[in-house]
Amino acid sequence: MSSSSTTTLGTGAKPVFYDNGDHHPQQGTLLGFWLYLMSDCLVFAILFATYAVLGRSYAAGPSGADLFELPVVATNTALLLFSSITYGFAMIGMQAGRKGQVLGWLAITGLLGLGFLSLELNEFAHLIHEGAGPQRSAFLSSFFTLVGTHGLHVTFGCIWLVTLMLQVGKHGLTFENKRRLVCLSMFWHFLDVVWIGVFTFVYLMGVLQ
Repeated sequence: MSSSSTTTLGTGAKPVFYDNGDHHPQQGTLLGFWLYLMSDCLVFAILFATYAVLGRSYAAGPSGADLFELPVVATNTALLLFSSITYGFAMIGMQAGRKGQVLGWLAITGLLGLGFLSLELNEFAHLIHEGAGPQRSAFLSSFFTLVGTHGLHVTFGCIWLVTLMLQVGKHGLTFENKRRLVCLSMFWHFLDVVWIGVFTFVYLMGVLQ
């Protein structure tokens, strides 16, 4: 556990805590990560807006109702939602200081994330095999860009999760690792929220059109 120092700024002022004497507030990392998530929100907002404009430009090609298999997408959605729950259990284990519990739930979370990616890649491969690749129409270009960008984020999250498991396994639940777990938790839940938007706006509305 790293040591902390306290600096008092004048009479009645609240103390500011610094970590490892590096002259940065302990909450600075979390604040910076929140700013990153906000910028990511803007990226996905632009992709959603692009899909809203181009989502019906089929170029005499197939529509979402012709292509989307809702039961498969619902299964994929369930995998990601459950992965968010299992990550919550990992955070509970972190609060209790149980390293083994944290690693176990992180492993389950990672497997669910990989399951999600496998189904998504299978969907992409099936669409391309059927001649419905991103070059087929503006609808499919915007679809692959939006869903693919989310998939890349999940891939990065899985890599980050494995890296963090190695760090926790080697160094335990140190202050730094707890902070990293919190950051990954925010990132993972953010991806969950974005996917709910994708499922509703892209798949569900696409099938009902």
